[in-house]
Amino acid sequence: MNTRNLRTVGLALALALLLAACGGDGAATTTTGTADASTVTTTTAATATTAADPCLIVGALYGGPVTDAGYNQAMHDSVMAISENISCVEIIEAENVPEEAGATSTMENMIQQGAGMIIATAFNHQYPALELSNKYPDVIFEHAGGWEMGANFANFFGEPPDTWYMMGVAAGLMTESDKLGFVAAFPLGWTLTFINAYELGAQSVNPDAQTVVAYTFGWGDATKEAEATNSLINQGADVITMHVDGPATVISTAESRGVYSIGFQSLAAQQFAPEGWITGIGYTLGDTLTWLTSTVIDGTWEPIFLRCGIADDCMAMAPYGPNVPQEVKDAVDQARADIEAGTKVVFAGPIVDQDGAVRVAEGEELTADLMGSVDWFVEGVVGSPR
Repeated sequence: MNTRNLRTVGLALALALLLAACGGDGAATTTTGTADASTVTTTTAATATTAADPCLIVGALYGGPVTDAGYNQAMHDSVMAISENISCVEIIEAENVPEEAGATSTMENMIQQGAGMIIATAFNHQYPALELSNKYPDVIFEHAGGWEMGANFANFFGEPPDTWYMMGVAAGLMTESDKLGFVAAFPLGWTLTFINAYELGAQSVNPDAQTVVAYTFGWGDATKEAEATNSLINQGADVITMHVDGPATVISTAESRGVYSIGFQSLAAQQFAPEGWITGIGYTLGDTLTWLTSTVIDGTWEPIFLRCGIADDCMAMAPYGPNVPQEVKDAVDQARADIEAGTKVVFAGPIVDQDGAVRVAEGEELTADLMGSVDWFVEGVVGSPR
């Protein structure tokens, strides 16, 4: 579903009505808690609305630290945009909640504090949130990046595959060794889809390009991320990218070894590579979460499976690094234009896997509903998809 029209039509009117309900330029209130939400501090930006009089309390939880320059920071920044746009909303946050049991107790505590909406952002928050949605039918639950749906439970996320193709175009043109390194947390269906899109983008401008994959089997293990990055560079990779929660270790290691890097998750990742940075993609879901929150407040919220991409401002490209030639920028920009115009479909057949088997036949397309269950790599990827 494309959300641009939904948000364009509804967001401005909803915010105008909500601002009136909040008393014009009332306070933006943010409450930050520990992982069990037992300790909170509250700050207010103005005096017209107080923490005792919010129009909605939103509880948001993250699997890791919100200063990771990666996934958790991108989700945190998107959530904070809600209170910036709707001043009478109070935010309760809990970071470093990686386990399912901790997620359950954290959300329970948030609901006891009055949260009428829960935004669960970690992959393994989905089923604890779904279970609690049955227990608390009057609370709205939004989960990032999952697939389950319910009467008061829905899913939202960006659409990374197209952007990974664009990043692959950049990598394929910047590499001199024709070897691209990809540090991945787990061989999950969506991760494999991202890697495949990246390799297809690289192949579109450099048929000799290969993507070599190394897994860390953890979303935030700095030691393993450094080891995987060094291993890929030792194998000849001269462009490194990643799908882990926080990209700092991977990018810093690549920078120290004098190789290029491409970021993912947050636009803040660029700070770790002053010389070797090519570009990157980050989640920018603030307007989308603001719109969803406004529908909770005005009573029009419905459970929709929402996916939105770079054309919807749900994702954004980071600025290019200082050593990226203009012809590379032009090629990436052209790939983006072709994707947005619909003249380029990333997973249009024919596509064959590592073993030469046809996975997407000519005239067919790998659709989004199948991408989460991909268990194969395209030809040109080096590594096991399992």
